[in-house]
Amino acid sequence: MARDPPPVLHPHDRALLKPVSALGKPSALSGGVSFLRRTEYISSNQGSQRFESSTSKDLLRRDVKRRRKQNLNKEDPLNILRHVVKGFDVAYPRDAYAGEDTPEKIRGADITDADTKAWAKPSHPTKPDVQLLDSYPVLPDLDALPSTSSFIITKFNTNPSDIRDRYDTRLDVAILRPTNPNTEKQDDLLAAYETDLSTTKPIAEYDYEFYMTDDRHAVRGIKRKLDPFDPDHDSPDLYTFTDAEGNRSFKYDRIRAYETYQQAGDADDAYADSVALALHDPKSNVGNSKRLKKGAYFYPVMQRANLRPKRKANSQRYEEAPAIIDGLRVVARDPSAFELNRKMIARAKLDTSITAPEPMEEEEEEGSQDVAAEA
Repeated sequence: MARDPPPVLHPHDRALLKPVSALGKPSALSGGVSFLRRTEYISSNQGSQRFESSTSKDLLRRDVKRRRKQNLNKEDPLNILRHVVKGFDVAYPRDAYAGEDTPEKIRGADITDADTKAWAKPSHPTKPDVQLLDSYPVLPDLDALPSTSSFIITKFNTNPSDIRDRYDTRLDVAILRPTNPNTEKQDDLLAAYETDLSTTKPIAEYDYEFYMTDDRHAVRGIKRKLDPFDPDHDSPDLYTFTDAEGNRSFKYDRIRAYETYQQAGDADDAYADSVALALHDPKSNVGNSKRLKKGAYFYPVMQRANLRPKRKANSQRYEEAPAIIDGLRVVARDPSAFELNRKMIARAKLDTSITAPEPMEEEEEEGSQDVAAEA
């Protein structure tokens, strides 16, 4: 039976009966100091401060403004799209759509007088003293779309040319020949993409063989050959090399192999990552194309690849190393029916006035192993 009254604890045993919350290092809350103290503001002008209750007229007035701002739904995707369409309606009022919303056409937001005045006399958003000198309409360059429907931007981590004191114009017409793709890395990226479809679809990374012409004077002839508006672009005299059989061509030498060490882009959308922009104005000699009217022309970029000289250690990752081609003999030709078909499909995505043709299957043509440049 329990003793009544209970025995008195020894002072040394009292520490063993402390609760768990009382264990550890002493804090500022020990000694009966509670954290639930009245909050006070310490300031040099504390005596002159004026505190208002939460039901004051000022707070009620601010609440009304806040609710009215939330009702505008500025972050709604449809509202954002309407204001984007409004920008085109201001620029081209004759093409403005005023009907009901459909899956193909969205009616733009209402145009105010301020929008019209801002378009007629644009001003800098942060520098009112800056005056506009010229403007360019943003247009697609439909005739420049390649058969692949997009372009690739490559950046070398070191100068690929042996010329250091000036720009080497041979780089303008150099050739990057893709060799073997990194299939292992591509499979891993595709597996990660399939688990999270909200990310961008990856693009295969390639190794490249880099070639440049050995004749600096051949650069002008190569550019003229690739210019369909040059009246003499079909002349064989533009070629600078003649082989033993009398065939005319441009001679290219292999410089070195490169590998991709960093890449960005979206395999499903050539406009998702970046686009190239070029200004053209024949009257002001801006740009170098006489076939285009004044405008800022954009070009789709499927991928951006950073290249570096290929390291020999990485050549062991492939089961079979590709054969090294020490030189190329390049001739220009007109695009084939298959390439024209792909160009029209790419053009139809931007030009709604034409209908995209049915895709064609590529046929193996005689001499297809020869390297040719698409004019």
